[in-house]
Formats: sequence, structure tokens, C-alpha cells
Amino acid sequence: MEVVPISIAAAAALLSVAATYLAVRSGDLLAAVVLSAVQSVAYALIYYILMAPDIALVYIPVSVGVLPAVTVLLIKKTERYEV
Repeated sequence: MEVVPISIAAAAALLSVAATYLAVRSGDLLAAVVLSAVQSVAYALIYYILMAPDIALVYIPVSVGVLPAVTVLLIKKTERYEV
């Protein structure tokens, strides 16, 4: 493998770890949903680099589109900020 794809995958992995940490520490539930979507994009990039584009093409609409939309609808029925 070349150095560039490995570097991109490593950067995406670090981005996903940072987004996960910030999502867990966030008191704003909508911000946590957005950070979770960022984490999912980073995972999809890793899947694509690891030559699994079919998984990435399914993972992006589900984890970046459907899951945050349903979560936002659920947050709308409760309070936005965690106490």
C-alpha cells in the first residue's frame, strides 16, 4: 500500500475518535447527533480506503441520513439539553 491512503485512513480514525469524545462530552443533544454523523463519515472514508466501497455506499445514507433524522425527531419530543 502507498503511504497516502494509510495517512488519510489514520487522519480519519483520529477524526472519528475526536468526534466520538466530543459527542459523549456534549450537553447539547443536537450537537452530539451532528458529531455522530461526522464520526460516521470518517468511518465511511476508512471503509472506502480499505477497498470496501459497497459498504461505504450503504453506510453513508444510513448513518449520516436516516439515523440522525430519526434521532433529531426523538430529541424534538424531549429536551434538547442534557442536565
